[in-house]
Amino acid sequence: MSASFEEKLRRFAAVAVRVGVGLQPGQKLYVNANIEALPLTRLVVEEAYKAGSRLVVTQLYDEQLNLTRYRHAPRDSFQEYAAFLIDARLKALDEGYAWLSILADDPEILRGQDPELIRQASQTAARFSKPFSDRISGFSTNWCIIGAASPRWAQLVFPDEPPQRQIERLWEAIFKVSRVDQDDPVAAWQAHVQNLERRVQQLNAKRYAALHFRGPDTDLRVGLAEGHLWADGAGRAQNGAKCVPNMPTEEVFTTPHRERVDGWVRSTKPLSLHGNLLEGIRVRFKQGQVVEAHADKGQEILRHLLETDDGARRLGEVALVPHSSPISTSGLLFYEALYDENAASHIALGASYDECLQGGMSFTPEQKRAAGANDSLIHIDWMIGSEQVDVDGIAPSGSVEPLMRRGEWVD
Repeated sequence: MSASFEEKLRRFAAVAVRVGVGLQPGQKLYVNANIEALPLTRLVVEEAYKAGSRLVVTQLYDEQLNLTRYRHAPRDSFQEYAAFLIDARLKALDEGYAWLSILADDPEILRGQDPELIRQASQTAARFSKPFSDRISGFSTNWCIIGAASPRWAQLVFPDEPPQRQIERLWEAIFKVSRVDQDDPVAAWQAHVQNLERRVQQLNAKRYAALHFRGPDTDLRVGLAEGHLWADGAGRAQNGAKCVPNMPTEEVFTTPHRERVDGWVRSTKPLSLHGNLLEGIRVRFKQGQVVEAHADKGQEILRHLLETDDGARRLGEVALVPHSSPISTSGLLFYEALYDENAASHIALGASYDECLQGGMSFTPEQKRAAGANDSLIHIDWMIGSEQVDVDGIAPSGSVEPLMRRGEWVD
C-alpha cells in the first residue's frame, strides 16, 4: 500500500532534519521558512526535537510583504537593508545552530516590477548578507535548503491542471525527486550520496586542466582553477556533521579558473530569476570574461545581472549532471534553481566555493584569486547540458578523454 500524503510529508521532514541538515543530538536549529510552508515547518520542528535538538527557532517570511514594498515604498529606499537581521543570523552561527531554509516561493512574484529596483534590492541584500552566506557556504555549520509546494508555484509548473490538482502534482514531484516516495528514504539518500562520492573521487584523481562542452550553439572550454577539488551534494561542516545542503542534489561540481574560460555557450533550459524568466541565453567568454551576452527573453535582466560587480561576468562554478537525473526525467521545469540546476550540467556566474580549492577554506582572498577562484555578490546557476551536449576532460598534457556523451557519464 502506498504511503499517504501525510506520511510522505512527515518522511520529508524527517529526511530534511536527519539527512539534509544532519542535525546532531543536542544541537540547536534555526529554520527560515516561507509562510506557505507552515505545515511542513511544523513537522520539521517536531522531527528536530525528536532528533534531540535542545531548541528550534523559526523565522517565517511572506513574499507578498516584499511585493508591497515594490508597489509602495519610496524608490530611493531600495538600497536600505535591515542589517540587524544578519547580525542575528551570524550570532546563531556563533552559538552552533544548524540552519534549514524551506522555500515555497512564487517564481513570478516580482514579474512586472521595475528591473532597476530589483537590481538595487538584490545587490543590497547580497552585500549585507555576504558575511552570513560566506560562512554558510564555507560550512561553518551544517545546513540544508528544501522546497515546499505552494499555490502560485504549483500553478506555474502545472498551468493546465485544476488548482487542487496543481498542488498535488507539485508535491508528488517534490517527493519523488527528494526520494521521499521510497520505502526507506534515509537509506536511499545514503546510497545516492555514496554514488556521488565515488564520482568525485574519480574526477579528483584525473586532475583535468579543463572541460570542453560541445553541443548546439555551444563550444565552450572551461579551464579549471589551480588546486581545484570536485565536490558533491553532501558536505561535512566544521563541527564534523555531515549534511546535504541542497535537497535534491544530483551534481558534482568544481571551481573554474576565472581567466581561462573561452567560447560560446547556450542555455538549455530557462532561468527563473527575480520573478522573471530568462530564455535562450547565449554568451561568449574570452579569457574568462563574458564579452557578449544575449537572451531571447529577459535581455534587460541579464544585462543588470552582469553589471552587478566585476566578478559577475566570470564563472564561479561548473557542474556535471547526467541527463537521466530524476529532475530531468520528470520532464518538468520547476522555475526554481534548487531543482532545475539538478536537471542538467550547468555553470554559475559569480562567486566560487572555498570547498572546491585545496586549502581554500583557510585561504585569504588574495590566495583564492591567485588560484583562479572568483569573487562576486552573486552566484547564479544556469543550465547548459542536455542529451545533445558532450563533455570532454582535457588533461594538463592536452590529451582528451570523453566524460559525457549525449548527456550521460562515460564509464
